[in-house]
Amino acid sequence: MNLSKTLFLCALLGAFILAFIMLPPGTLSLEGIKTHQQALLSYVDHAPLRSALIFFAVYVEVSALSIPTLLGGTLFSLWEGTVLVSFASTLGATLAMLASRYLLRDWVQRRFARQMSTVNTGMARDGANFLFALRLMPLFPFFL
Repeated sequence: MNLSKTLFLCALLGAFILAFIMLPPGTLSLEGIKTHQQALLSYVDHAPLRSALIFFAVYVEVSALSIPTLLGGTLFSLWEGTVLVSFASTLGATLAMLASRYLLRDWVQRRFARQMSTVNTGMARDGANFLFALRLMPLFPFFL
């Protein structure tokens, strides 16, 4: 693994560890959220912008590490929670994709060389249309 990949992995692990050091134990569990729900709601009412920014940053990190959360629906209104979760999960998923592509690309190419040759050929030939078709595959049964 080269130096830039090592630094990227260390940054991800550092962010994960920092989140658990800064938060009291059990805070991100369902029981912890239920226990602290009134205090969290009070904080959201007292500092809505700061709460939204903190929630957004935590959600991005949690999404980037592929750890789901339902806290947005509990703390924010339907529309505010939907907007925060939508943008934060999109950014987090993008970071997760970039991390997996950046850190695991060479291993996946070697390990699944036969399967990846089909994907690589399709991407080289059709590019965006091939990617769009891959994204639609879960919507249609394979026999279609």
